[in-house]
Amino acid sequence: MKVIFTDPFQKDYNRLPADIQQTLDKTLKFFILNHLHPSLRTRKLPATNIWYARITRGYRFTFEINDNLAILRRAGSHDILDKERRRW
Repeated sequence: MKVIFTDPFQKDYNRLPADIQQTLDKTLKFFILNHLHPSLRTRKLPATNIWYARITRGYRFTFEINDNLAILRRAGSHDILDKERRRW
């Protein structure tokens, strides 16, 4: 799968604590192989085309899937999902 890192995602990544950045790096390896890998706990936000996956217990990242292309949108604490819901 091809992955696009949006500017907001890159900014969010840079703001994450170093240990969460390392965990996200490992998580993205699973994601690229299978975005529905059980360890990611991937879910779709209701009434949107936005999905989210788990980084750790308190951190998530959001993305969109178009064919074989994943667009990484945001990354952050669990409340990042509320921000994504408000955008739609």
